[in-house]
Amino acid sequence: MRIGVPKEILPGENRVAVVPDVVSKLEKAGFKVTIEKDAGLNAGFTDEHYARHGAGIVSTPEELYNSSEIILKVQKPVELPSGKHELDLMKEGTLLITFLYPLINTELTKRCAEKGINTISMDMIPRTTLAQKMDALSSQANLAGYKSVLMAANHLGKIFPLMMTAAGTISPAKVVIMGAGVAGLQALGTAKRLGAVVEVSDVRPAVKEEVQSLGGKFIEVETDENMQDSGGYAKEQSTEFLQKQKEVIFKHVTEADIVITTALIPGKKAPILVTEEMVKKMRPGSVVLDMATEFGGNCEVSEKGKTVKKYDVTIIGEPNIPSLVPTHASEMYSKNILNLLTHISKEGTVTFNLEDEIVKGSLITYGKEVVQQRVKDLLKEKE
Repeated sequence: MRIGVPKEILPGENRVAVVPDVVSKLEKAGFKVTIEKDAGLNAGFTDEHYARHGAGIVSTPEELYNSSEIILKVQKPVELPSGKHELDLMKEGTLLITFLYPLINTELTKRCAEKGINTISMDMIPRTTLAQKMDALSSQANLAGYKSVLMAANHLGKIFPLMMTAAGTISPAKVVIMGAGVAGLQALGTAKRLGAVVEVSDVRPAVKEEVQSLGGKFIEVETDENMQDSGGYAKEQSTEFLQKQKEVIFKHVTEADIVITTALIPGKKAPILVTEEMVKKMRPGSVVLDMATEFGGNCEVSEKGKTVKKYDVTIIGEPNIPSLVPTHASEMYSKNILNLLTHISKEGTVTFNLEDEIVKGSLITYGKEVVQQRVKDLLKEKE
């Protein structure tokens, strides 16, 4: 089958879905790969690099979509500068693999089904042992957690480690991380390596040991509620629990030098964890980095795509942190896709086993229908 890799056109997106090293692996697996001109340039990969690994290069998205049976993207399909929508350039029966976020982008998902575009959403890959090497959400969150600490440190007027000098002793910076998922744990590890004292809050008591094993202190909120779903993700919390959580973390947040928020709930608006009142009480010069601004934000006063100063606190609202390290982010995402494609194909031809747990979790539209159960249930609720 013929794979097409377009240049990402969403503003601020520097990643590419396939890197040159993976092109040769896909070719060995029986696929034929075509890349749109300059698709990998922002991530540090030239057309010559792709050509050396066996990829064909085309000049326009129209040419790419017209000649491809599989489209590999990072971002959801959007409107091109020409006014045409990327979906309209795809032929019926095309397989689109991307971060579709179908639980949020329901209208776009319905449009894919209506146009006969089969879609696999990389954000819906199940968190199982078998699917671990395809888990693109985790691979990208890992990089985001690392980069978030560096970004916050760059805006802080202090250094992280304890330092004893002839001029006196410098106390270590205090970092509070909200959410102990992949991004939060990587942020914890990075902040500890830089010498900070780190506290971590999470609604799931089960992650306490992981936090402590990395040298962090776990901020515990006592509850009888079950806080995670069968996939290991945090569930939407009750109003009572959120209120109790805010009361417990208020002191920790207001005494922190840096607060990094990472909390997301699949298909839901991100929960508010850092209120405006908390920001008002933080020390002048403190920093809040909100990693959830793309989905509404964890900080009440963060602004998507902007770094702002409010109440003498710097608030970073970068919605796409993996795109700030596009070389490694592209390499990891590309390997996730390679592992997925080799799982669902034989000799360069994709076939769907609808009983396979990975296919069942991530195949969203197929044969002009929405087939993923959670997405189907959500669409029924909205009717």
